[in-house]
Amino acid sequence: MGKKTQRSFTRCRGYANVWQTLAQWYQTHLGQKVEAREKELLHDVLSNLFGYHLLHIGNIEQLEFLANSRVSRRVLMDVCDSVRDATPGCFQGQPHAIPVSADSLDVVVLPHILEFSEQPHDVLREVERAVVPEGHVVVLGFNPLSNWSIWRWLVGWRGMVPWCGHFISVTRMKDWLSLLGFEVIDTRYYFFRPPCQQDTILRKLRFLESVGQRLWPILGGGYVMLARKHVSTLTPIKPRWKASRKLATPGLVEPMSHQRKNNMEKS
Repeated sequence: MGKKTQRSFTRCRGYANVWQTLAQWYQTHLGQKVEAREKELLHDVLSNLFGYHLLHIGNIEQLEFLANSRVSRRVLMDVCDSVRDATPGCFQGQPHAIPVSADSLDVVVLPHILEFSEQPHDVLREVERAVVPEGHVVVLGFNPLSNWSIWRWLVGWRGMVPWCGHFISVTRMKDWLSLLGFEVIDTRYYFFRPPCQQDTILRKLRFLESVGQRLWPILGGGYVMLARKHVSTLTPIKPRWKASRKLATPGLVEPMSHQRKNNMEKS
């Protein structure tokens, strides 16, 4: 039997590798602006995480995202089939089958991986298996409650990358992570400009970034979510048992010596 591979969402039809097409979208005017903002946020988030092993699941062009990480060893698993044998710190793989042992990764970064996975739950379960207790997962996602979703419905972009992906809301993502034992400790929204490709318009609307963060932060086009893996342990508690001592109440119980004397007199 051939090796089972993770397919992209059925709405993204006609793409041999949807993540590779997403990497090409990042080369557009809009994609470059989004990538620049995501890089800033990841630099800030990863600079506060520590450990020995970090795995970034994405494309080889995103190696720069890990520049500020303080984790000792940083590795990128490419899902775009663009890694060459001589590329240091990179290897090819599939997000639903991370080739590491259980409890071996301190940080896992998922930049828009779940939106284009056929079974995003399987990907998260695999991440949970690979992350050590008290380890972290960083999820980047497109926000379905932003003006981006309105645009993709009005303009008819639903069959194009990235609009064909299954945008997952922040609330649902928190629920999924909670079911796997992760606690969400930080969520940041970004990119409040409309998703147009005209560079001139994008530059003129730059002021919406600061306005959006101040007035309607939950309507950002994307979000970065940081979660920590918790493992509940059972701590044995020594039972506080004490032998109960029943004390006789004076006047209610006759002493044994008196009982014997009365029995002798009766006999």
